[in-house]
Amino acid sequence: VPFPSPRPRAWRATMLLFQLPDDVFYHILSYLDCRSLSRLSQVCKSFYRFVNRDAVWRKIAKEGLNTGITRDGTDRYPHIPLKERVKIAQNWCDGICKKAVPLKWKTKLLPWLQLDGDGEILFLSQAANIEAYYLRQDPGKLQSNPFKIYSANNGDVCHFVLTDSHLISGRSDGKILIHSRTSDMLVELSGHNQEVNCLDSKDGLIISGSRDRTVRIWTLTSSCPKETISMYDRVWSVAISPTLSSFVTGTACCNNFSPLRIWDVERLQCVCCLGSEFRRGAGVLDMVFESPFQLLSCGYDTFIRLWDLRLSPRKCVMEWEEPHDSTLYCIQTDGNHLIASGSSYYGVVRLWDKRQTECLQFFQLSSDSVSSPVYCLRFNSSHLYAALATSLHSLDFRQNPIYIR
Repeated sequence: VPFPSPRPRAWRATMLLFQLPDDVFYHILSYLDCRSLSRLSQVCKSFYRFVNRDAVWRKIAKEGLNTGITRDGTDRYPHIPLKERVKIAQNWCDGICKKAVPLKWKTKLLPWLQLDGDGEILFLSQAANIEAYYLRQDPGKLQSNPFKIYSANNGDVCHFVLTDSHLISGRSDGKILIHSRTSDMLVELSGHNQEVNCLDSKDGLIISGSRDRTVRIWTLTSSCPKETISMYDRVWSVAISPTLSSFVTGTACCNNFSPLRIWDVERLQCVCCLGSEFRRGAGVLDMVFESPFQLLSCGYDTFIRLWDLRLSPRKCVMEWEEPHDSTLYCIQTDGNHLIASGSSYYGVVRLWDKRQTECLQFFQLSSDSVSSPVYCLRFNSSHLYAALATSLHSLDFRQNPIYIR
């Protein structure tokens, strides 16, 4: 009887790996990059099942762009496997996407848009109406017709926000309309005498800002403003802190006052001004709280600024300049490393990695002969949508990188 040959070394190594406790195996895999993990998953079915677990990819996902893992560890897209999100994150970083124009219209508008919490419904303002579309699985496409239209006889929509139960819009005639998302109920709030350029709402609290140089505080249960704050300039943007204890106003900066101010919700007093070296006309057009202590702002002075509200005095800790000296109309963040911005010329969308000072990627959405600002942009895990004067554009980042399968 011939002497049995020894077991192949690779086979014995595989068996020994699987004899390790899961936490030890996870620790070993934490040293591998995307390419190595992908190759390891092709060794056998057991490796494939283990490597595809979210826990294996979580460390890589936290370092990626728009993977849904925020700085505090919150997962925005728990229904999507992390490996799939890491694939798409590489495309965001490399600028690999497919462009499409899901909607066009003839009249030039100032559209605004929002995505619902799960990123499956897109809300787009069209003159006096707000249309709701289901997002299809086909790249960059919407359902052919809106499944719901929130209409009114009031002025055109300047800005609107979504809550879980309501859609709240500011109008060009100075009114605020509150539509229920579950019924046909409509509430009209009157108080401003010029267009409502901006508003924000959280937990029943509504803050609105207007061209009439006032900020008004409302609640969902009252038809009259709770309080009114007189400002020195037109108000272009407002944002409520996640803690609901304060809000920030951004003005046109035409009267040599700082355009960014923090206000206490209860006392209605200005807590502080952010920055002191803004030039005249450096109005703030958009801002977003990334956490209770971090605020991002952008506007006419072509900079995106990150403000740390924990410092004393509160100050700008990072800034990114638009390379072509264009006004920045809108920004959005993934809560971690990615910022997307919309510029005033040629429909330029830029992607920024906050760990770098230079622009990461840019996309020109309008032609050289027809220039339009990006009035609003929003993104989910795989798509970015941008609203221009006569069209809605989409960027689909679901193309497969060659080294992640």
